[in-house]
Amino acid sequence: MSFDSLTPEQQIAHLEELAKKSLRHWDLQGSELALVKYRENAVYKVTAPDGVRYALRIHRHGYHSDASLRSELVWMSALNESGIAVPQVLPATDGRLLVSETTTAMVEPRKIDLFAWIDGEPLGTDSEGLGDNADRVTELYTDLGRSAAELHNQSSQWELPEGFERHAWDHDGLVGEQPFWGRFWELELLDASQRTLMEQIRDRISDELSRYDRSAQNYSLIHADFVPENLMVDQDALRLIDFDDAGFGWHLFELATALYFIQEEPYYPAARQALIDGYRQQRPLSDEDLEHLELFLAARGCTYLGWIRSRQETDTARELAPDLIRRACRQAERYLASCDE
Repeated sequence: MSFDSLTPEQQIAHLEELAKKSLRHWDLQGSELALVKYRENAVYKVTAPDGVRYALRIHRHGYHSDASLRSELVWMSALNESGIAVPQVLPATDGRLLVSETTTAMVEPRKIDLFAWIDGEPLGTDSEGLGDNADRVTELYTDLGRSAAELHNQSSQWELPEGFERHAWDHDGLVGEQPFWGRFWELELLDASQRTLMEQIRDRISDELSRYDRSAQNYSLIHADFVPENLMVDQDALRLIDFDDAGFGWHLFELATALYFIQEEPYYPAARQALIDGYRQQRPLSDEDLEHLELFLAARGCTYLGWIRSRQETDTARELAPDLIRRACRQAERYLASCDE
């Protein structure tokens, strides 16, 4: 029986076995493990016998190449060296940033890495918004804007090391024939009118992106997943985690991702303005560029439908599909209407 055919409970049991086996690479045998998150990758909190905590990540099989995974970790290390607070990558005892392990049930090698633990709680969730953090929305989104700008400052000036490899959220990655997250306009869960709408918005986005500037001022490595769950709040500090989707892309796509899931909240106007104000404290962002923000919000919505299509066998995709389809269609209708004005 393949791993994918197991129940979620069975998969988790095998993943924990793999996690325990992998601890030897960091001399952390005997540590306690607690599952933090299992959506595609599995993330465990590791508490060593001396009380020090770590985050151990087991990567899904086949999503990234080994070179791409190592490149993610190299960029994170470079960000830390430049003073940007992202999780610290911890090499194994033999110096490797990425190790491989198998078990009798998981015969295809899984890639595993380890990070220093980040204290705090997520800023919010995609489904429930910011919760109590909504009271601090201006402060937090100003900080988020500054963080995004600092990250883009580093990536637009950083000389890529030899062999660096990451995917791209460019024209082809978003709306080409084989987008990075899948052919969203063919999602089987769409009805006929929704499918027509997705074909229309794909054509519009394709036309706009084919003419949009890709200079280092607007396009470089980006995190590409500034959603509330990936932003850790610890008292007054806001820290970014989870670089699994990081790749090359437009900076406005980054900002659109930060805003996408809070657009229906009453605090959205304040969050949007705070994000822009914070960004402008560290990096130029013209009003002319901001006119394209709705374009990237529409593109972001499309990617989530591609995400569903490529993962329809998972409980998570089935659970999130209705809301993601609703949001993407609403975003597409709004953008197409604005283009026709």
